[in-house]
Amino acid sequence: MRPLITESDVEFTAIRAQGPGGQHVNKTSTAVQLRFDVRASRLPAAIQERLLAQADSRISSDGVVVIKAQVQRSQEANKADALARLQALVDQAAHVAKPRRATRPTYGSQQRRLSAKTQRGQVKAGRGKVVE
Repeated sequence: MRPLITESDVEFTAIRAQGPGGQHVNKTSTAVQLRFDVRASRLPAAIQERLLAQADSRISSDGVVVIKAQVQRSQEANKADALARLQALVDQAAHVAKPRRATRPTYGSQQRRLSAKTQRGQVKAGRGKVVE
């Protein structure tokens, strides 16, 4: 079961967006900065540790995830985008990869590999100069 992040778990701040956009970008605060304190959250401890262990520039040394969303023209759409990106980050931390078990190649696969190498070597040997 994946832990869901809701709007009540995060803190939103409206900020001015950067980049082109004419007068609209200069007078409206449509960009959103999302702040999520991992240590104070209700996430399970194992997921908190994996989230904090990630090498991500959006996670500060204090354990606060800061995501800036400014692609959309409306504040609500930017909020939804930031929340979706945070959810993806938490989902990535919640996923535990199965440990790999070492296996050995079968005898038949080893024989096929060696015969293919021999055949390839014969093809390459046949490309040399013809000695009369």
